[in-house]
Amino acid sequence: MTTYKKSGVDVKLADRFTEFIQKRSRAIGGFAGLLPIEETGGKYSIVASTDGVGTKLKLAFLLDRHHTIGIDLVAMCVNDLLCCGARPMLFLDYYATGRLDLARSKKIINGILEGCRQGESLLLGGETAEMPGFYRPGEYDLAGFSVGIVKNSEILDGKKVRPGDALIGLPSTGFHSNGFSLIRKVLDDKKLLKKYAARLLTPTKIYVKDIKKLRAALRGQKQDLLALAHITGAGIPGNLPRVLPRHLGAVVYKDAWKTPAIMREIQKLGDIPEPDMWDSFNMGLGMIIVVRKTAGKTVLKTLKGSMLIGEVIKGKNEVVLR
Repeated sequence: MTTYKKSGVDVKLADRFTEFIQKRSRAIGGFAGLLPIEETGGKYSIVASTDGVGTKLKLAFLLDRHHTIGIDLVAMCVNDLLCCGARPMLFLDYYATGRLDLARSKKIINGILEGCRQGESLLLGGETAEMPGFYRPGEYDLAGFSVGIVKNSEILDGKKVRPGDALIGLPSTGFHSNGFSLIRKVLDDKKLLKKYAARLLTPTKIYVKDIKKLRAALRGQKQDLLALAHITGAGIPGNLPRVLPRHLGAVVYKDAWKTPAIMREIQKLGDIPEPDMWDSFNMGLGMIIVVRKTAGKTVLKTLKGSMLIGEVIKGKNEVVLR
């Protein structure tokens, strides 16, 4: 039996560290940070987020395939901005390697530029750090920083969410950029890893255009977007409660969509317990939308592939999987 903790990732310990940080900086919380812009008379806030690609990079090294990893980097940042209601504006990257390989570096940056195109963001700058002896030959690390803006009247903070509201899921393109320490633990044989690696490197879906289209459609129907949850590390049980008031939870119907076949294949190969699957992977949903039940049809009609997956309920701030 393989679990995330056995693969070297202690999610509960990470949660304790996050709690420690939040206690020392009250501005931190949610999927991204917000800072009111005084010069706008309290009308707008700056929104910022940062993230990396994680150990998905190990697969890029193994296959020597680097042209999509930059899309993952942008996606992990801009998708978080969306959860606060923000419009992404600019992106910065940090690229560190032991020795600069020009051909490989161009592929990485081209991926970042493609991610920025999909995320409607300008690549404003970044840092390339050449650090001999720090990284193994052929390896590197990436971090991204996304900045956007939001009208304070349009901030998504979950306060309007109430029991009976509909949960609508948007399909992922696979594992996105989470759970790869567990995946690599399962696929510890190099030949087996290579067999699956190309499918595992499918870039993370960027939802900027989808959410922009949805907000326009909802405004046209005089309906509201209430909350958005980006499904990343800790899966649906760990991310959906973050956008709900503390006195509300959610019921998610597992049979409302089909889990991607590759996830079940990995589960079978590693004998991964079902709860660990839900706590480690997105299970096929990259974003969850919360709207009034009456607005559900608008969402389903506007966004191809979207599906009704559950509803908000009274009770503990947790997800009940049925």
